[in-house]
Amino acid sequence: MEEFIGEINGFLWGPWMIYGCLAVGLFFSVITRFVQVRLFGDMIKQMFRGESSSAGISSFQALAVALSGRVGTGNIAGTATAIAFGGPGAVFWMWMIAFIGAASAFVESTLAQIYKVKDHGQYRGGPAYYIEKGIGQKWYAVIFAIAAIVALSLLMPGIQSNSIAIAMDQAFTVPRWATGLAIVLILGFIIIGGVKRIASVAQFVVPFMAVAYIIMAIIIIGLNITELPGVISLIFRSAFGFDSTFGGMIGAAIAWGVKRGIYSNEAGQGTGPHAAAAAEVSHPAKQGLVQAFSVYIDTLLVCSATAFMILFTGMYNVQLDDGNGDFVVEKMPGAVAGPEYTQAAIDYALPGSGIGAGFVAIALFFFAFTTIMAYYYMAETNVAYLLNGSAENIGIWVLKFVILGTTYYGATNEAGLAWALGDFGLGLMVWLNLIAILIIMKPALIALKDYEAQKAAGVDPVFDPIKLGIKNADFWVDREKEVDR
Repeated sequence: MEEFIGEINGFLWGPWMIYGCLAVGLFFSVITRFVQVRLFGDMIKQMFRGESSSAGISSFQALAVALSGRVGTGNIAGTATAIAFGGPGAVFWMWMIAFIGAASAFVESTLAQIYKVKDHGQYRGGPAYYIEKGIGQKWYAVIFAIAAIVALSLLMPGIQSNSIAIAMDQAFTVPRWATGLAIVLILGFIIIGGVKRIASVAQFVVPFMAVAYIIMAIIIIGLNITELPGVISLIFRSAFGFDSTFGGMIGAAIAWGVKRGIYSNEAGQGTGPHAAAAAEVSHPAKQGLVQAFSVYIDTLLVCSATAFMILFTGMYNVQLDDGNGDFVVEKMPGAVAGPEYTQAAIDYALPGSGIGAGFVAIALFFFAFTTIMAYYYMAETNVAYLLNGSAENIGIWVLKFVILGTTYYGATNEAGLAWALGDFGLGLMVWLNLIAILIIMKPALIALKDYEAQKAAGVDPVFDPIKLGIKNADFWVDREKEVDR
């Protein structure tokens, strides 16, 4: 099974995907005049503006839900894997895909807001919705919705629960079945409460876990501050093949950096727009900016924290991804690429403390658990898109049991197959979403121009799709009519 899935992933994640993601992100960066730089201040301001409503959640809650999906095991295990098979240069390419990917995140999340709907008293939206309303191709929207449900409920949760179970076993000798059971019980309690409960949990847990993790990285960097110039130099030299040790790995650095970067920050993947659509805002571009900033938080802060802890302490191996198992660097004989690198880095930096395994296990629990939580919400949104009435209610309850089952299965399954299945699910969604947002990008660009024009006029931007000539933005049209009355 793992070999078969690996062959499919070889196609999904081939050169067209790797360089295509970079090209799309760069295209959106240029066409928006690098919105991720020009409006950086607005990104931060919009995070803390807006209040939740009976139908929607606040901008910050939507950011937290999106970050729940973005900040997961990819930030710890994925970053370590990128270094293990792409060398230190992979870190640069993770940064690069985050920087240009922020523009892709802006476009897809703005589209999600433009074409969102109000379903059973709450906002829904995402790629399936903007594909149908923006492109007018229901069949394409259905394919994405099905792919998203399969990926987010069957394929990807196992990666997160698998990493939690392994880390808890190594750190506290907790049996993997017990960890899996605990995850399922807590997750079940949260998802039964729907998006409001998910958002409430995320807005407290996500900032706490991210700040604690970054503080640990800062401590390790501070203890090894003299290594800073050398580590930065190593990352850049390796990224472009100028380092004597990693000179022949530029292709692997790009491939692994981009692949793990996309897996971690999800820019252009089509997951972030689900949370973006749930936000209560007066203009779609506002939430587009907030979601663009979430990519920075995920990769430039959290992934970088992992990378610096590993590289500053030298606790890593680099292996050629040629199937022969040849090592370019082997500083940790016998170590498996993943959380073990970060654990060793903390123990090396804080000798005698023995806290590495425990700290990483707890961090992984929070990171990965909140990601599974976000996966459920995104899958639920696509079930709601496909089904109506009583069928929708039944479908959502079936989804709850499916994701709980796959989460438990992932906790007790082998990591290799879990990662392979996750790569397959992610790759399928990225292909479908990137093509869609390239076709339908114009309304997002119009919304951005309108937002900036209203800001320049000194007013708080309010969206009017009729005035802008944007069709099928039914929610906003109905909202405008209610205001007029």
